[in-house]
Amino acid sequence: MKKSILYILAFFLSGFLFGQDFDFVVSKDGSGDFQTIQAAFDAVPDFRKNETRILLKPGVYKEKLVLAASKTNISLIGEDAETTLVTHDDFAQKKNKFGEEMGTTGSTSFFVFGDGFYAKNITFENSAGPVGQAVAVRVDGDKVVFEKCRFLGFQDTLYPHGDRSRQYYKDCYIEGTTDFIFGWSTAVFENCEIFSKKGGSYVTAASTEEATEFGFVFVDCKLTSDAEIGSVYLGRPWRDYAQTVFINTEMGAHIKPEGWHNWSKPNAEKTAFYAEFGSKGPGANATQRVSWSHQLTEKEGTKYTVKAILAGTDGWDPTEKITRENKN
Repeated sequence: MKKSILYILAFFLSGFLFGQDFDFVVSKDGSGDFQTIQAAFDAVPDFRKNETRILLKPGVYKEKLVLAASKTNISLIGEDAETTLVTHDDFAQKKNKFGEEMGTTGSTSFFVFGDGFYAKNITFENSAGPVGQAVAVRVDGDKVVFEKCRFLGFQDTLYPHGDRSRQYYKDCYIEGTTDFIFGWSTAVFENCEIFSKKGGSYVTAASTEEATEFGFVFVDCKLTSDAEIGSVYLGRPWRDYAQTVFINTEMGAHIKPEGWHNWSKPNAEKTAFYAEFGSKGPGANATQRVSWSHQLTEKEGTKYTVKAILAGTDGWDPTEKITRENKN
């Protein structure tokens, strides 16, 4: 009885402290409804149309997480990204119980298949270290938003995978070494810090489909690093129609003057779309970029807005979700 009363008090206290109610509370110390994130996900009714709000208390959650496609419109909200860590340590060459290599996808710490997922104030990590491909988060769901989150890893940290998935990253921190933002999705990164670790070589490796209008778009971001000067490319085409665009982005001295690499595929120079507008900082060498990349005009650059890129056929505006969340 006493424990039940404590659960109820914790639930209402968390709602009071954050100015809003939560459907579930996850806490490592047992003071919430669940001690693991996966248990909270599994408790959400399948294909729920209304939002399910989950408060994630500070702690280290070592879980290999799967947010199933049937678990829709879930919000996972932490108190502080610095003290709220979701982590796992698989990597591509690690063997599963059948003695088979896991592969890049199998290495993922957190699979996001459910549409309408929102995360805030959480750190997501693959802690395997510099051992090749090791994904922290793979996102397949549509209309997914990460706000004030951190993504930690080395190679292949963040995998926006779904070719029909729209994703929005606002005020986030993403780090890695090589191809650490890669995949098929349409994804906007706004006011994010993109940190290239020493020893890395490529920031992005998009694999945009030919029929997809937008690939990866970075708006008002900062590219930072502890790597050597002129050692990192902005991107290379994992697939021939890769699209990556930087708008008003501050680029550190680690960015190579030529900017882009063709991945030893000369034909991709004709099909990939790599572009910049308003780049600044020591890594913004517009006159030295490869001839097959683009420096956008002001008119061309203005079409790269969050709403225009992510609206799709249903008019989705992810900024509305963030505005509502921050009013609470």
